[in-house]
Amino acid sequence: MSDTLHFDLVSPERRLFAGKVDQVVVPGAEGDFAVLPKHAPFMSVIRPGAITVTEDGKDTRTFIRGGFAEVTPSGLTILAEEAIDLADVDADKLAQDITNAGEDVGAAKDDAEREAAQAALDALTDLQDALNG
Repeated sequence: MSDTLHFDLVSPERRLFAGKVDQVVVPGAEGDFAVLPKHAPFMSVIRPGAITVTEDGKDTRTFIRGGFAEVTPSGLTILAEEAIDLADVDADKLAQDITNAGEDVGAAKDDAEREAAQAALDALTDLQDALNG
């Protein structure tokens, strides 16, 4: 690859990826955007969704929740609150987890418990949306 983009994906736990790629499609707060080599610098808040990284013509998808994307002359850095390789997600288990989380929302005994259960359900449905998208 003669014309590549340096890309870093970092979560609170560790650096998940660092290397040269063809492009990255990011779910920005105001819509998806693609970053290619020599992209103009900017920053964006990230909404929950999947990033698609194209490397040597092959796409890989990673679910990210929250964080920031920064494009600089040296490349793209994504600081994600959470990152999950979509290839590692078991769709059947995820569907069961969503069912269980929905039951937890219905069984909540107070507002605080209901809000926590709803947040867990929302996180799981965001992951499912990214997996199906």
